[in-house]
Amino acid sequence: MKKLIRWSLVAVTFLSAPAIAQKVQPYYPEATWQTKSPKELKVDAASLDSAVVFAKSSENSVEKDLRVANLKAYVREPDYKILGPMKERGGPNGVIIKNGYIIAQWGEVDRVDMTFSVTKSVLSTVAGLAYDRGLIRNINDPVSGYVWDGTFQGEHNSKVTWEHLLQQTSDWYGCLHGICDWADRPPREGTVDNWRNRKLLTPGTTFEYNDVRVNLLAYSLLHVLRKPLPMVLKDQIMDPIGASTTWRWYGYDDSFVNIDGIMMQSVSGGGHFGGGLFINTMDQARLGLLFLREGKWKDKQLISRQWIDMARKPSVPNKSYGYMWWTNEEGTFKSAPKSMYYANGFGGNYIFIDQEHDLLIVVRWMDNNKLDEFLRRTLKAIGVK
Repeated sequence: MKKLIRWSLVAVTFLSAPAIAQKVQPYYPEATWQTKSPKELKVDAASLDSAVVFAKSSENSVEKDLRVANLKAYVREPDYKILGPMKERGGPNGVIIKNGYIIAQWGEVDRVDMTFSVTKSVLSTVAGLAYDRGLIRNINDPVSGYVWDGTFQGEHNSKVTWEHLLQQTSDWYGCLHGICDWADRPPREGTVDNWRNRKLLTPGTTFEYNDVRVNLLAYSLLHVLRKPLPMVLKDQIMDPIGASTTWRWYGYDDSFVNIDGIMMQSVSGGGHFGGGLFINTMDQARLGLLFLREGKWKDKQLISRQWIDMARKPSVPNKSYGYMWWTNEEGTFKSAPKSMYYANGFGGNYIFIDQEHDLLIVVRWMDNNKLDEFLRRTLKAIGVK
């Protein structure tokens, strides 16, 4: 009997050693991001080249002078003004990353550009940091319990929760930084009086894309974190993932708030009125890789897996939207898996995260109507039919 036990232990040791040896640690870039050839990762080079050529020839038609683009896009909004900084954009560029390694890139990937509503997904990430630290105790708490300056006062606004703000279902009513909620993307019918005196919707029941309410989330997080959000993002996310020093996050000229006796700028969640995140493609790729790796960077969990699961979960009012991340649950991109989720900004700015295939894609200034075909070609290159 003793011999049998001894031989069993030897057998277990013998079988376990190769299994341990085969465990491969996921790759994370240092200052320089490693590139691998398509052949090294069993990617079809011709299909990959086809995707890149297609992307380079599919530039978005939005004006290079983004001030002109905004003034044209939002001409219907009452008294629309550009309140924060803007800059001219570059040309189409992007990067495709498989198993953590760059397999293709094109254009000026180190150029700092506005990224518009991709900023919302970054803002959501800062909310996740506040949640992970226990500063937001429950995502379903009314925000009025945290911000008591009158912003969430009244029978309607007092019902607004953190989740409502994150899912853009709050129907919060009011003005912030000189802009009223009803003036942001008003209905095609009616007048200012109709919009101002509209019937309010129960918070949590209806999705409505509205930058004033997104800015309200940033304002509320500033009260909770008591520190400028770009500093929180830099210290807890951007520095640990090795991002460059070139990115900036702006608010508006008049969005400064007194917190603890210090004037801090409340940043915007996009470039609708100017401002928002100005960032290069490779820094966006690092953010995307953090999410592809479930919030872990090397040996540190920078943001909890629980938060990432919450952020990408389809909401009830809009299955294509989570916590300021878009989902593919309803097949917006027919060529991509439903499990894919992404950040989306005006002018064709995207971060695509495909966990199923360990694939990350960042594209800038791409024709939105060409995205599905681009994704089809990219997925074909990695063997997805």
